[in-house]
Amino acid sequence: MALYLVPTPIGNLEDITLRAIRTLKEVSLILAEDTRTSGKLLKHLDVQTPMRSHHMHNEHKTVANIIRLLQNGEDIALISDAGTPAISDPGFLLVRACVTENIEVICLPGATAFVPALVVSGLPNEKFIFEGFLPVKKGRQTRLKLLAEEKRTMIFYESPHKLLKTLSHFKEYLGETRQISVSREISKLYEQTVRGTISEVLAHFEAHKPKGEFVLIVAGKEK
Repeated sequence: MALYLVPTPIGNLEDITLRAIRTLKEVSLILAEDTRTSGKLLKHLDVQTPMRSHHMHNEHKTVANIIRLLQNGEDIALISDAGTPAISDPGFLLVRACVTENIEVICLPGATAFVPALVVSGLPNEKFIFEGFLPVKKGRQTRLKLLAEEKRTMIFYESPHKLLKTLSHFKEYLGETRQISVSREISKLYEQTVRGTISEVLAHFEAHKPKGEFVLIVAGKEK
């Protein structure tokens, strides 16, 4: 019995490993963040394994039942809509429960959005911190004030309709001359990376409506 965390493509459907495809075909059940989205991928890969919904809104309720299935000898795979499960996606609670119950957890290597964005940013990457999504309201200002003093390169995820607001906050709290690299639609047809100061990149996206999912790489405070 084992829980397999299987990364799925973040754009290009070719960005999935042979091992991932084999695992999805061999397990007895696949847990998917959105069964409709994952259903298209599984059909493309000719994977006919039964699938069940497992997302942030039902994760607390489904963990106990999944643990029972694993303890009964089932092998189960967990996938998210895109990328590696449990990275700003559901999965942590289930992994923690498996560890507590001494159930084997195996994470396959594969697609994760922030790695290519960091590598192509041109910013220092020997040390970095992953922040994911900033708090929407409560705690956002406090978090930004702390991050203003962070010396390591910082990584954020952001949605298109919140990008301008976040860049404006970066300008206010981190300074308009701080270097930033913003990547969107990684591995997709319209993949793009915009680099420059926070002011320059903000001006770019004020002139060009943000579309797609974004990864923001922000330089740390200079020593």
